[in-house]
Amino acid sequence: MKKHISKFIIALGFITVFSCGEEYLDINDSPNSATASVVTPDLILAGALKRAYDGHSATTNQLGNVFMYNWGANINSFSSGFVTEYSLDIDNTFYSTVWDNTYIRLANFQNIITNEDPAYSNHKAIALIAKTFYMQYIVDLYGDAPYSQAWLGGANLYPAYDDDLTIYRSLYSNLEEAITLINASTGSNPGNADIVFGGDMAQWERFANTLKLRLLVRESDATSADSQTYVASKMATLNSVEFLTTDVTINPGYEATTDKQNPFWDRFFTTDGIATTTRQFVVAGDYAMKYLNGSLTGVSDSRRERLYAPASDGSYSGVIQGAVSSDPTTPSALSILGPGIIISASQDGYMMTASESYFLQSEAALNLSLTGDPKALFESGVEASFTLLGADIGNYLASNQGWDASTNKLETIMTQKWLATNGLNAIESYIDYTRTGYPVIPLATTAQQSTKPFRLLYPSSELIGNSQNVPSQNTNSAYTTKVFWNE
Repeated sequence: MKKHISKFIIALGFITVFSCGEEYLDINDSPNSATASVVTPDLILAGALKRAYDGHSATTNQLGNVFMYNWGANINSFSSGFVTEYSLDIDNTFYSTVWDNTYIRLANFQNIITNEDPAYSNHKAIALIAKTFYMQYIVDLYGDAPYSQAWLGGANLYPAYDDDLTIYRSLYSNLEEAITLINASTGSNPGNADIVFGGDMAQWERFANTLKLRLLVRESDATSADSQTYVASKMATLNSVEFLTTDVTINPGYEATTDKQNPFWDRFFTTDGIATTTRQFVVAGDYAMKYLNGSLTGVSDSRRERLYAPASDGSYSGVIQGAVSSDPTTPSALSILGPGIIISASQDGYMMTASESYFLQSEAALNLSLTGDPKALFESGVEASFTLLGADIGNYLASNQGWDASTNKLETIMTQKWLATNGLNAIESYIDYTRTGYPVIPLATTAQQSTKPFRLLYPSSELIGNSQNVPSQNTNSAYTTKVFWNE
């Protein structure tokens, strides 16, 4: 657990333009802040990393968990819940904070990237990698976005939209630049300002390589000759690099003190020691619970006891999405989130897990030209998932959930990735679902669409603030237009 970095809190306290209430390590999310451009990167980095993660861990993660049937609403205690998520009646207000709490906050990384002082080259490398990490989610969930003209403050208040493929290529270049900066070793070590790896730049390089692989794996689904040639050329450079083998955690010094709690804990379990309504509102989804119980596979999964808590009657039970409490199929008691993901107010946050890295490598070894044994990489991913949650893997890999028992290896990888990201970073599994179709997740009984959306709609903030540039959409666009790698 990383220690509380009080010197950065003190430093930020003097920069009053960054203050926004009493939020922990808060900095101004506005890309138009003049002061941000003159504040040194060592004073911005911790807050930038923390603020970007806040929204991702809560809202974006929740969307993935509901869409992937990991979670549902406790209809035994609440009259309704997740109505729009179930019905798929999506408009420009649907999860608009996915954009607003991610895209806008990338301005803080941009302020570091544009700093020309060579003493902060490692800070710049981290900002390039973190910006790429979050911007890829924006592209994967929305498609085209303002990028090359974005985060310029008053120099351009109405940035044009860039093509999603063009942004992908720029993100890959960001990672190449970051690795070059790291290997040059000319900058000061970020130390405690780096609330992810604590200044371990070798780990940041592994993170960058893993993100390179994620970009290429997704672009490999594009059918154009240009994408196929590009992916092949870049993949050839990744066989001699190291990827992540450990979890990418973030912790600026989370604690039980007001406004300093882990944002996932704060959102889904307790705020300042007072149990939140969400603690009892979010329960296990029926489909995920059945899978873990073994009723769908014949193999029970000990991760169940870590992802979910036993219901009041001692059972492990989930809710059918779209059901009501009077339905005879609704269990009388439902499981809330479990001790493997709800630990304490000071628990680490997870940007990317080791299991995600291994599953990416397994897919790339299976379908692309990455050197490695896809089975061994797959099994490492499963083992890493059990380890993270503190579950006993037993003979799970020898069961019919293992590699050798499957006839569709891609489906097997995606299914285990779905289980491994449950609760932690489920939006990753949802994006994989939109591009591969795996695992096959049922719709809620109240769904008004025949499929889950391929993308989200641009939020009202863009329609109002950048109306001359935001692409035209209607309510059906989420189901009829796709990101470039899915077309």
